[in-house]
Amino acid sequence: MGFMGSMPIAGVIWQHVHYVVGLQQLGHDVFYIEDSARLPYNPETFEVNNEFDYAAKVLDRLAGEFDFKNRWAFCARYLKNNPTAGLPLKKIRRLYRDADAILNICGTQEFNDDLLKSDRIIYVESDPGVEQIKIDQGVKSTIDYLSRHHALFTFGENVGTRKFPVPRHGFKWHATRQPIVTHLWKTNRVPKRAAVFTSIANWSTSGLKDITWRGRRYLWSKSREFLRFAAAPKRAGEKFELATNIQDLCAREKFEGNGWRLVSPLQMSIDYWHYRDYIQQSKGEFTAAKDQYVRLNTGWFSDRSACYLAAGRPVITQETGFTKNYGGEAGLLAFRSLGEIADAVKKINADYPKHSGAARQIAREIFEAEKVLKSLLDRAGI
Repeated sequence: MGFMGSMPIAGVIWQHVHYVVGLQQLGHDVFYIEDSARLPYNPETFEVNNEFDYAAKVLDRLAGEFDFKNRWAFCARYLKNNPTAGLPLKKIRRLYRDADAILNICGTQEFNDDLLKSDRIIYVESDPGVEQIKIDQGVKSTIDYLSRHHALFTFGENVGTRKFPVPRHGFKWHATRQPIVTHLWKTNRVPKRAAVFTSIANWSTSGLKDITWRGRRYLWSKSREFLRFAAAPKRAGEKFELATNIQDLCAREKFEGNGWRLVSPLQMSIDYWHYRDYIQQSKGEFTAAKDQYVRLNTGWFSDRSACYLAAGRPVITQETGFTKNYGGEAGLLAFRSLGEIADAVKKINADYPKHSGAARQIAREIFEAEKVLKSLLDRAGI
């Protein structure tokens, strides 16, 4: 269960497709259900309304391309009588009742009486920090919601350990990673001489999940971290490109003055194959992490960065505590300072084939969908 119909942007689509295809590769009978209490977003018209024709069109196209045709549904819980596209409501209810497991991808699924017939709902958290803090603050709605799940998984691999500062309060968190179907990203093309380090990002998402804990404000946004390292291209002697939507003129001038090329993310957000092409045509990725992930030492790692790795594109990314588990050397380099960014660029440029091959190897060993999802289901007791 997820939201790639109601929020059909490329990053979200790929994140969910990897679960569907990965579970299929393990031999499971997979259905994708979007049981939505939220109004869907149409990225072509920038509208949010109660029509779900566009969501249904996207899901039907994805089902044809990724082999889950006649195994998808969009249920509009926000409308009277809960109309559906794809599978009928009667079939959805039967699936909820009989499913061996229901994966709540990104932990965004709203509960309803039909869904709660299942006791096999697995929470998969992509954004660690906020829910753990809400538990520590005694937020009843969060505690009740998480307690209704059969098992809890998080991309924050330090959550529940001594390296993560927020107490568990009896909740058992299992570490997991974004599954990547690596063959979908593999390319034999060598980056062109003009290729640069790139990344794709929403510029400012603060306000959505910002939270105060023990007197400190933690932001759910990459913008502040990117601004901290705006001088990275000038320091590294290398042009970087960022596909994002910076509206503030002063911020744009600061980036462009430091050797950044800013491009619109619009087309690649709508077209998930264009999104993949953009990553495959890059030299590698340079990116920052959200403030929450960094200061809480979550051990989080980006699903987008994992796609760069699978494409054989080296990644330079901000340290969140993930290097205690993988990376930090060839193919995947972490930084905390401008000097470390410059060193990482120098290392990659000195032996690009080595770092490209290492990136692919990390993707296969750490993020391959079959490995990640088998581990998740085994630990959930499915």
